[in-house]
Amino acid sequence: MSKVPSDFLKESIQKILNYSKVENPRKFVETVELQIGLKGYDTQRDKRFAGTVKLPHIPRPNMKICVLADQVHKDQADQLGVEAKTIDDLEKLNKNKKLVKKLANSYDAFLASESVIKQIPRILGPGLNKAGKFPSLLTHSDNMAAKIAEVRATIKFQLKKALCLAVAIGNVHMTEEQLMTNIRMSINFLVSLLKKNWQNVQSLHIKSNMGPVQRVY
Repeated sequence: MSKVPSDFLKESIQKILNYSKVENPRKFVETVELQIGLKGYDTQRDKRFAGTVKLPHIPRPNMKICVLADQVHKDQADQLGVEAKTIDDLEKLNKNKKLVKKLANSYDAFLASESVIKQIPRILGPGLNKAGKFPSLLTHSDNMAAKIAEVRATIKFQLKKALCLAVAIGNVHMTEEQLMTNIRMSINFLVSLLKKNWQNVQSLHIKSNMGPVQRVY
């Protein structure tokens, strides 16, 4: 992380928080995003990387999650006030691509019971997978609330066709220290995924939804 000086990063975070809280406060909680520009990658030939990391502080506490549930998990989800769909609900979509896409777009992430996850390709086809939202497994020994918090705290870096990535790593209700911790962990993890580590990093920026961009590398 020595490539991004702490003082410089701290100053950039202060500017973001000041803009969002003092200069231009919004009626919603702005997400803080890490934007990455890469170099030295041929997306046609080089192996495309993908990796997930759990951050210490949840970046998007309002992330919308749906449980594809068996009866036990349906009851638990109802108690927690979490949206859930049963096999019957999923079968009603009739593998219709538009309806499956609508389901995928309605939520940020999915969890699925063991008995349900096995049947998803048969019932829904490849729609959730194509959207990059194939569910995480939820077993009966898992604590559902803890599992949901884990999903909300986990971010994914994935190289597709473009050499730029953007990932939500925090929000403007966090403290400077919390944002600093999340940003450091995110950058370190990203660099570990790259074939030549820092040599593949062209630029790093952070910004809130509505705020100006702050270059940190």
